[in-house]
Amino acid sequence: MDQAIKDALLERLRGYLDGLDADAGGEPPVEATSEAADLFSVFVEIAAARNEMRTQSRVVKDAIDQFRGVFETLQSSHAVLERELKEARAGGREQARAAVRSLLLDIIDVRDRLAAGLAAVASRGVSRGWRRWFGKAPAADPWREGMDMTLRRLDQVLADRGVTPIATVGRPFTPARARVVATIDDPAVADGVVVAEWRPGFEWENELLRPAEVTVARTTNPDRGDAP
Repeated sequence: MDQAIKDALLERLRGYLDGLDADAGGEPPVEATSEAADLFSVFVEIAAARNEMRTQSRVVKDAIDQFRGVFETLQSSHAVLERELKEARAGGREQARAAVRSLLLDIIDVRDRLAAGLAAVASRGVSRGWRRWFGKAPAADPWREGMDMTLRRLDQVLADRGVTPIATVGRPFTPARARVVATIDDPAVADGVVVAEWRPGFEWENELLRPAEVTVARTTNPDRGDAP
């Protein structure tokens, strides 16, 4: 309650009581005393209610402040948790990709050895042992067919996992995808063109998995001091 209103009510109460004293010339009647006591009780209850409202307002304000602090803490904790979850997911993906990359390189190494063995068998032709035991060349070399079948199977496994060979022969040399292990002076080929491949290169989902090792043509230019 506003102080001005309280003062006005008290002043009216005081005037009322003074008026009763003046009229009676002594003690006020019982009815007047009872009415004044009731009015005073009303003022006391109003003051008590006002104090209670102030106390409750402070309690509510403190509760709101505490809730705001808890809410801000929850927001901060949620942001930290989201960041940690993202970092954990990213780290898990990187670890899984690194493991798969190592496995793919192992498969490619086995494929290289198998392809080299197949090329050696093809260059030697039919084995002497077969001719010695059977006296004639077979209609089909079972060893070569088995190696060729296994090689195709490995190529299919790599392709299913997004691994593709890098085409280099007959194309300009690209340092980002291949390494030069030899050069050849060939006037019939443009300078910087790959003429042979020592080891094939592979990409994995458009990312370099293993660079190719190639031979590159190098055109001799007497004007720049190259060897003839």
